[in-house]
Amino acid sequence: MSDLKKLNVLMCGTGEYTTGYNDAGASQSDKKVGVVGLTLFDLRRRGKVDQLGMVGVNGKKFPAIRKHLEEKIQGVYKNMDINFTSYPDNESINPEAYRAAIDAMAPGDAVIIFTPDPSHFPIAKYALERKIHVLVTKPATQLLEHHQELIDLAEKNGLVCWVEHHKRYDPAYSDARGRAAQLGEFNFFSAWMSQPKSQLITFKGWAGKDSDISYYLSSHHIDICAWILQGRAVPTRVVASAATGIATSEPYNCVSQTEDTITLLVDWQSLTSSSHRGTAVYTASWTAPIGAGIHSKQHFYYMAEKGEINIDQAHRGYDVVVDGEGIAWYNPFYMKYTPSESGHFDGQRGYGYISIEKFVDAAQEVNSGQAKAGDFDGQGFPTIKNTIITTAILHAGRVSLDEKRPVFIKEVNGKWVLE
Repeated sequence: MSDLKKLNVLMCGTGEYTTGYNDAGASQSDKKVGVVGLTLFDLRRRGKVDQLGMVGVNGKKFPAIRKHLEEKIQGVYKNMDINFTSYPDNESINPEAYRAAIDAMAPGDAVIIFTPDPSHFPIAKYALERKIHVLVTKPATQLLEHHQELIDLAEKNGLVCWVEHHKRYDPAYSDARGRAAQLGEFNFFSAWMSQPKSQLITFKGWAGKDSDISYYLSSHHIDICAWILQGRAVPTRVVASAATGIATSEPYNCVSQTEDTITLLVDWQSLTSSSHRGTAVYTASWTAPIGAGIHSKQHFYYMAEKGEINIDQAHRGYDVVVDGEGIAWYNPFYMKYTPSESGHFDGQRGYGYISIEKFVDAAQEVNSGQAKAGDFDGQGFPTIKNTIITTAILHAGRVSLDEKRPVFIKEVNGKWVLE
């Protein structure tokens, strides 16, 4: 149990990643009981977290969410307190309920944001302005200038502001980063990440309207590539291409501008050798087959002048077959949902859990005066400052698609800009 003062946390967003519950009811994905809520309930059991809140848009969902959490968490794991204060009330719908929820907090408290992409920036900004620590899901923002504004706000107020890039805590990815540093100049990177077409139903409310599949999925591997190349190379040009036709057809009927699959081609220039330039290809899709046994098919290939690295995150050498259901590949390194022998939650070693716990630890250390928020920029964590290159590439990709042209990334007077 930690000796530091317990952290009060507000969960912004009530959907699949927070609670395992969505508009269709209990999630059918690999996150059937969520990640954020479950992790915070367990961190409270372990003495790191105190008061919890949850804010959404539609308060009418909370009775069903609470029932879901009672059945799937409280009824499964011992000593799990699932109580939280909810915003708005059970009879209200309020897209700006996060304001009242954050206003009820004190400086040094924290928010964890898992909401639709366009809302990340206004919620994070509102919290930082009120001296609240922030953990925001990827993409941190959709616009490069908004990301820079969050950097400035966090630095001004001495706050922990991180992006929830949990793949940095995957032991294979973390080890790959260390090994890549020994392979010399970067040459080529290729990443693929997809989810089944059923996600188009889950995300129909915003798919193609408020964001795209590149922001949603490619953000993972763009961040890993940028993390590997941090201090060694910088992106200079982005060209994007997209496949269409499935998301906008029956039975999904997404809005006309919804892309199925998006590919970003990115040039990277070495910072140590003017003659070395690398190429990266990041592809993401939400039109993969249903019933493939994997919710997120994902892998990357990295090649440098002295070697290469291959990681298949979807197949971890662990598969299960159930009569009538077929084969399924599981990734317990991410979240372990089966209880311990004592009946308690047993997923503290999963990198989905660790990503949230590390943020809670950092906020506690800053609150106690044991650390300054800026200290974490040099320690490999996905701080808002360390993740701006990911946003620059994602934003450039969207501009490239919309304007049908290459987009250049440059650093001007210490700030990253698009041209």
